[in-house]
Amino acid sequence: MRCYIYIFRHGQTFYNRDHVFTGWKDSKLTKLGIQQAKKIGEKLKNKKIDVAYQTHLSRSKDTLKEILKFHSECKKIVNDDRMIERCYGSLQGKYHKEVIGKYGREQFDLWHRSYNISPPKGESVEMVEKRVKSFIKDLLKKIKKEKVNVAISAHGNSMRPFRRYFEKLSVKQMMKLENPWDDYFEYVVNVK
Repeated sequence: MRCYIYIFRHGQTFYNRDHVFTGWKDSKLTKLGIQQAKKIGEKLKNKKIDVAYQTHLSRSKDTLKEILKFHSECKKIVNDDRMIERCYGSLQGKYHKEVIGKYGREQFDLWHRSYNISPPKGESVEMVEKRVKSFIKDLLKKIKKEKVNVAISAHGNSMRPFRRYFEKLSVKQMMKLENPWDDYFEYVVNVK
């Protein structure tokens, strides 16, 4: 028997649109972000979803709401912040151009796109990967035990390690990933 994981990134937020480090700050979906969530919902409407996961941030919840409009069979929504966005620490709420102006492009790129370098008081992608792996381990146990299909409303940086795990990517490949706001990824879990 096969079960499925459908993972997607939340729709565009105001901070995404304006190039602001969001991290753990709550930024609402833009009109475009809502349209992107609806587009994912349309693409997933003929799939079966038994359990859905979201983080406590509104962008994750509001995106999931659009998907679940087509899924009355989904009886359980679980909050799990192990797959929350990367914490950008003291950069959160700051415009990218402001950070580049203050620290330079090279330092911005290191904080923004390095695997193992954390922004001040923030998390590296390596740290995010550690908590996402813990989530994946528990998720796979649940899927195998309960034989359920799962939808996950994730964030750009929490999707990177998720995709690395299921697509068998190197760190370098993972760090080059750009996760779309209007599509999903599907993974198969073989259960007995």
